[in-house]
Amino acid sequence: MIRFTQCDIKVSDKFSLAALNWQIEQGQTWVVVGPNGSGKSALGAALTGEFPVASGDFESGSRVAVVSLEEQSRLIQREGQRDDSDLTDEVDDGTPVHEMLSEDSKDPLLLDRLVETLGMRPLLERGFRKLSTGETRKVLLIRALTSQPEVLVLDEPFEGLDIQTVPKVRDILESLSGKVALVLCLNRIEEVPDFTTHAIRMEHGRMAQRFNCDSGKEARSLLTQISQIRSRDLTLPPPEQLLDVPLNEDGSLVSLIDARVAYTDNVVFEQLNWTIRPGEHWQVKGPNGSGKTCLLGLVTGDHPQCYVNELRLFGRRRGQGETIWQLKAHMGFVSTSLHWDYRLSVGVRNVIVSGFYDSIGLYQKATDRQLEIADAWLTLLGLQGKATVSFSKLSYGEQRVLLIARAMVKHPPLLLLDEPCLGLDDANRQLVLSLTERICDEGNTTLVYVTHHQEDKIRNISNELVLG
Repeated sequence: MIRFTQCDIKVSDKFSLAALNWQIEQGQTWVVVGPNGSGKSALGAALTGEFPVASGDFESGSRVAVVSLEEQSRLIQREGQRDDSDLTDEVDDGTPVHEMLSEDSKDPLLLDRLVETLGMRPLLERGFRKLSTGETRKVLLIRALTSQPEVLVLDEPFEGLDIQTVPKVRDILESLSGKVALVLCLNRIEEVPDFTTHAIRMEHGRMAQRFNCDSGKEARSLLTQISQIRSRDLTLPPPEQLLDVPLNEDGSLVSLIDARVAYTDNVVFEQLNWTIRPGEHWQVKGPNGSGKTCLLGLVTGDHPQCYVNELRLFGRRRGQGETIWQLKAHMGFVSTSLHWDYRLSVGVRNVIVSGFYDSIGLYQKATDRQLEIADAWLTLLGLQGKATVSFSKLSYGEQRVLLIARAMVKHPPLLLLDEPCLGLDDANRQLVLSLTERICDEGNTTLVYVTHHQEDKIRNISNELVLG
């Protein structure tokens, strides 16, 4: 169906896939693993012919569909380009979901079945821009499945999905195994499916290991042996200065009373009361669309309905003359939307320094002390050799780890992490979790943490807020 013969493929000016000898046949299920920056996502994208072939042969006569974080980002950017709300008096909610799903669908019956299985029927009339990250992911998956692909490339297929949806997607893929060629690019070895027939481990743009397997259990065992993660003794770089945070009258950092967020007739949540006190670490849980990211947006001030709710932050009532920068000075924040917004050609060191100023990009001259701290973080993350490289040139996982450091650099009193491990391989995921636990141990930062993965639980967290 698809064949690479001694193929070198140029992905960018600084990265290539080298010496690919790979043939994909109908009914096979390939799993591709490897550290961030090894070329997993690039290999999946190469199946579509996206990148130029420098040498060798690439043969494909197959219909290829792709589900990936990058494809999800492209779809969101496309919607942003279509947004003409700045030219009209109406708020643009984006293309209705039912139109998005029907664009390339070649099987109406399958489309209807997938809409029902993945719980998308109540969302069909909603604008795409109003969907949560997980709901957006479901749209991308349905679009790919209903395009009748012969080869389906799934780059992190379970990322962003809640625990109720993951087994449904796994069942859908299992039903396709043996019929459609599947290529799954995975960061988590435990997500290797039982119906895996072949496995690849990427390293520096090459297929370092490749083998056939009789089961997913065999594949997981072999890949775990190959990808043993070495433990690290972590020492966090110190902050530039300890922040003196003002508290609300009741001694809390955050106080939210009878909160309500709604879009016309769609109520996301209501009568929500939440108090966060210094040293209390919280995990926010709930299915896709329950309002987890929306809730964090109220706290950060990035959600417009923060002004119509009774919300007190750091000794101030929202909407009484405070600036967004006065509030963000006491916070660190990482989310998928922030990652998508951070598309500037900023050097890696300056991304970390921008955390001191809560800016996307760096527009002030960094102090020597800030540069010293940024370099210490780069050394901790193993990125010291990429200090001047553009952020856009890093792999998705490297970018996410860097944004975590940006959020932590000032040791903020309140740290908000919305799916911080999204898109990370095992090594970087463990690094992020260790960093998060260590900063909690220090006692100067209160954590609010959103994740769908139980294995990513932070041991310091003893409080839960369940939405939906």
